[in-house]
Amino acid sequence: MTGSQESKSPSELIDGRIRELGDWRGEMLGRLRALIHQADPEVVETWKWRGVPVWEHDGMICTGETYKTVVKLTFAKGAALPDPAHLFNSSLEGNTRRAIDFQKGEEVNEEALKSLVRAAITLNTSKSRK
Repeated sequence: MTGSQESKSPSELIDGRIRELGDWRGEMLGRLRALIHQADPEVVETWKWRGVPVWEHDGMICTGETYKTVVKLTFAKGAALPDPAHLFNSSLEGNTRRAIDFQKGEEVNEEALKSLVRAAITLNTSKSRK
């Protein structure tokens, strides 16, 4: 990346990651990011663990990691979320997190993903008010 990471906002760092990938993974991460923003216009973008995009609203919603063959959205409290469309397809063994692995060319169920994001926010909001 060009320039100091410290001088860039999390949103700028995420923009940089998308550009840096320069392939289907960058396109997918950008698309997923746009859907998260559509689901929650007030979402806060952060950058953690030396380079992982994180979306938060009253707590963590999900992270967006990129690997060689998948773009992974990991929902911090995914195990507690309703998933009627069965989007979760990874990290299913844990008691807390759940993830969705998106592969090259895979269709994204946009409405179901936005519902999942909204459910995560509802869970975060209900916990933060207690």
